[in-house]
Amino acid sequence: MAKGFGARVLTPQQEKEVKIIKRSILKHFQCLKEPRTGRRQDHNLTAIVTIGILAVLSGADGFVAIEAYGKAKREWLEMFLELPKGIPSHDTFGRVFGMLETEELEKSFLSWISSLTEKMDIELIQIDGKTKRGSYDREKGLNALHSISAWSSERGLMLAQKKVDSKSNEIKAVPLLLKLLNIKGAVVTLDAMGTQTEIAKQIKQGEGDYVLALKGNQGKLNKQVRDWFKQAVAQNWQGIEYSYTEHGHKLRILKIRDNIVKIEKVVKRLRND
Repeated sequence: MAKGFGARVLTPQQEKEVKIIKRSILKHFQCLKEPRTGRRQDHNLTAIVTIGILAVLSGADGFVAIEAYGKAKREWLEMFLELPKGIPSHDTFGRVFGMLETEELEKSFLSWISSLTEKMDIELIQIDGKTKRGSYDREKGLNALHSISAWSSERGLMLAQKKVDSKSNEIKAVPLLLKLLNIKGAVVTLDAMGTQTEIAKQIKQGEGDYVLALKGNQGKLNKQVRDWFKQAVAQNWQGIEYSYTEHGHKLRILKIRDNIVKIEKVVKRLRND
C-alpha cells in the first residue's frame, strides 16, 4: 500500500516487485546518515537515493535526467517509496548527493551489489587495474585517474571498484577490494601485480580459488615454474592429458595438466634453497 497518492491495491506481481526492492535497495541504503540539518525536509533521504540509483542504472547521466526519470516512473515508485511531496527537483538531487559522505554511500552500494552476487553463483571474478583515458592534464597539473575493479564477465557486472592514487598503488588496493567481495566458490584472476603471498592467502580465507600471473620479476618462483615446464617437455609430458585444436592453417596445442602441483610445495622448496 503506497503512501504517496494514498492507499492503493497492488496486484500480486506488483507486491512481488515491492518485496524484492525492499529486501535489496531499501535494506542497504536506509541506514545512510542524514546530512541535512536545521532545515525543512520535504523528501526523505532513502527516496532521494533510491530514485537516483534506479535512474542511473536506467541510463540517466545527470540530475536533470534523474528528475525526469522520477517523474516518468512516479506511479511505480510510489508503490515502495514515501513521496508525499512528489518527485524531488534536480536541484534537490544535486544538493543532497553533494552532501552525502562518499565512502558511506559507496559502502552501502557495494553491500547491495554483494547481496545480489550471493544469489548469482558467480564462478569467475576478474580483478584488473585501469587508467582513465584522457584524464591526464599536464597544463592543469592533473594526474591520470586510476582505479582497480572486480568484474564478472559471465554476468556483465562490475562487482566492486576502488580508486587508487597511481598505477603503483594498485597492489595496496587489492586486499581492500577483496574485502568487499563475496568470493566463496569463485575463481579470482589477477595479473602479475597481484601475485603476492598475502593476496593468495586472503582469497583462500574467503573460500575462493585463484589464478595468478607470473612474470620474470618474481625471481626464484618464476625460475622454479620454468624449470618445471622444461622438465615436463623433456619427459614428453608424461602423465599430462592434452588435446589438439586447429587454428586456420596452424596447429595449436593445448596441454592441460590434471594433477596441478600445489603452490605451497613450490614456495616451501624455494625457502629451503
